[in-house]
Amino acid sequence: MSRPVLSIFFFLASFTVHAQDLTGTWRGKLTQGPGGCFPVYFIEMQLKAEGGKLTGSTYHFSDVNNFVKENFEGVYDRKNNSLVIQESGATTFHVPADCVPCIKRYVLSYERKDSQVLTGDWGGRMMNSQVACPPGKIILSKEASSIFNEIKVDTGNVRLDFYDNAQIDGDTISVSVDNQTVVSHQRLAEKPITVYIRIDLIKTEHEVIMIAENEGSIPPNTALLIVTAGEKRYRLFLSSDVDQKKVLVRFIYEKLK
Repeated sequence: MSRPVLSIFFFLASFTVHAQDLTGTWRGKLTQGPGGCFPVYFIEMQLKAEGGKLTGSTYHFSDVNNFVKENFEGVYDRKNNSLVIQESGATTFHVPADCVPCIKRYVLSYERKDSQVLTGDWGGRMMNSQVACPPGKIILSKEASSIFNEIKVDTGNVRLDFYDNAQIDGDTISVSVDNQTVVSHQRLAEKPITVYIRIDLIKTEHEVIMIAENEGSIPPNTALLIVTAGEKRYRLFLSSDVDQKKVLVRFIYEKLK
């Protein structure tokens, strides 16, 4: 009797691991049928799984300057290793004037082979409308870092220190704050590249974009960003890949209650 019981134990444990592995950053591509704004574009899904419940945010983007952020909820079926995710609406977007954000629903399957992958179909409706969006396909892979980050701060002074996160190999970056270049083609090293941001009650959000100008002798371009906001410190690991050479960090001021 011990052998069948042991087999059942490992069978159940494998699904538990899968559920935990869902939490994290997933990134990939969406295709869209005729009539959509882009036939192919990118998506990053920041997902949190608690048992069968899924929550998080998605970023649909052509690059970090043109994106839509949407929150979502969903369910994970452990028996079939499948996910159903429904977006609730756009919270932030920067898109061309002739594009309308789509509120999407995803039906995905989870696979783990050489890497972790989510694949499936999506459909939805245009924002503030019942008009259907041209549907399409989606494929996502688990990633170690995000190219979209949000940090809520309760102080008006924020310090950013950029370091090379791996072997110092000649990586160079540029940095813009609210579309104004503040660092241009500087090399990452042991001594940080430092940028200061002033946040006030009039302008409570600021967007910082790090651009990987080259990948040094050891690709990809990797950076460690240490954020100091009052007494709080945050560590963000930023990495460029073949498709995306930019990383966005949004700082949002929230007054202490």
